[in-house]
Amino acid sequence: MAITNWASKDGHFRRPESQFRNSIGDKDFPAEKDRYHLYVSYACPWAHRVLIVRKLKGLEEFLPVTVVHWEMLEGGWRFLKDGEQAGNDIEKDPLYNSQFIKDLYFKAKPDYEGRFTVPTIWDKKQETIVNNESSEIIRFLNTAFDDLVEPKYKGVTYYPEDLRSKIDELNEWVYNTVNNGVYKCGFASTQEAYEAALFPLFESLNRLEKQLSETSGGYLFGDKLTEADIRLFTTIVRFDVVYVQHFKTNLGTIRHNYPHLNRWLKKLYWNDAAFKDTTNFEHIKKHYTKSHTQINPTKITPVGPLPHVEPEDGGDVILKVGNIKLDHLVPETEGSRTHTLKHPEPNPE
Repeated sequence: MAITNWASKDGHFRRPESQFRNSIGDKDFPAEKDRYHLYVSYACPWAHRVLIVRKLKGLEEFLPVTVVHWEMLEGGWRFLKDGEQAGNDIEKDPLYNSQFIKDLYFKAKPDYEGRFTVPTIWDKKQETIVNNESSEIIRFLNTAFDDLVEPKYKGVTYYPEDLRSKIDELNEWVYNTVNNGVYKCGFASTQEAYEAALFPLFESLNRLEKQLSETSGGYLFGDKLTEADIRLFTTIVRFDVVYVQHFKTNLGTIRHNYPHLNRWLKKLYWNDAAFKDTTNFEHIKKHYTKSHTQINPTKITPVGPLPHVEPEDGGDVILKVGNIKLDHLVPETEGSRTHTLKHPEPNPE
């Protein structure tokens, strides 16, 4: 399958399985400082999961990160080019000066056949990929470095034993219909394939809305932040901003049709730096709209919706129906007609 050839011949999108499936903590990959390196894209929801857990677990010094460019064309995820202006955390490959993520895959396995994805955890000692499956990475990061991290992070887990069966059950249908469901809609190449993914997606959003309406703690499972919240967040934070228009998931929006999901989203984004600081809307919006040329051949990136995430309840609502305010939409440079949304910080009161 070509890097940018998404749908199968019948019009349905089917995500291939990841192929590197080891864990830090295995006999061949012990937890060590200065051994592993994480490659991510801020645009990618699967990589975003790992960035959140990395910050929640205090793993920044044990798992340094390199961010690829938001542009992904025929060569796949790429690094900053020579002579290209750096900015917004886009970097060159610090280990091998690779041009593309695929170069690392072929270094690890010269006969590799598959997709070249992020997140990717690289073992500098053995010069190979440890794992490129986000669901497994966020699981083993709960405990992999517990003997090395600061005491306040040791033993902290987002996959608590008493909730594991519930988390696993929810993860299964959320992955199939929501996390991957938006891609099934967006990459469908027939009307039938698109509708076959669209309706289950919104059935599941309705189900999540009901679950959050019945919980008293603000998270999917009461007052405990879990892996299930992390996995869902990276899709929901992109939903109104990208998926509604780009992937045609436009039967409703989170901010207008799902008040409990919207409240949950705002709680995570505005109150936990692990969620807000790892969310880069410039990368997210530019990647989808300028990389998926089969969907958006003009590469025009919509400015809205604004704000990307609404203020929490009680804060000033920047946009209201019939009352569009551009208070926080500022020129990127003096004299520029291109604008960027600057999020207002929450009122400390």
